[in-house]
Amino acid sequence: MSESLFACDVCGARVGELRRGRCWGCYARWVDARPVGMGAKCVTCPEKRKKVLRAVELYGAWKPMCFNCAGQLLHLSPMPPTLAELRALVSRERRKNDRRWGKPDSRVFRYERRVGQRRTDRDDFPPIEDEMIIEVSLEPSSEGMEFEDLTTIRELVTHLRPVGLAG
Repeated sequence: MSESLFACDVCGARVGELRRGRCWGCYARWVDARPVGMGAKCVTCPEKRKKVLRAVELYGAWKPMCFNCAGQLLHLSPMPPTLAELRALVSRERRKNDRRWGKPDSRVFRYERRVGQRRTDRDDFPPIEDEMIIEVSLEPSSEGMEFEDLTTIRELVTHLRPVGLAG
């Protein structure tokens, strides 16, 4: 065994390979301790929570990545040459490609379903304030039960408020 051993600058362990003067254990702890900047965002996905972001050495520079995307890097072989190709590989967007290719479309009305965002904000609806009440009214009808418009949200009429609830 003519392998030369190097001493870790941090713990002094004798190892065959150093990374930035550290053994792999000390280097991993050093990387995990590196903070990400304020307002950082994962370079491959829209994740912004600082709790799940970490600094990752990527293409010769330190980039912020979320825990999920950084974990996927370990299984990529070979590493894509550009950041755009890396984004495409670790993307969680399942609606991008049609997954039914080669299969007959059995829908009656064949329209494109992947138009726009499915999860929208509540900008179209006014916010529910403290001065509003939620009332459920059910009136039996002679023709059977109809369940349309059972719940309504409207402003509370303050002069009809019971005395015990006056604020």
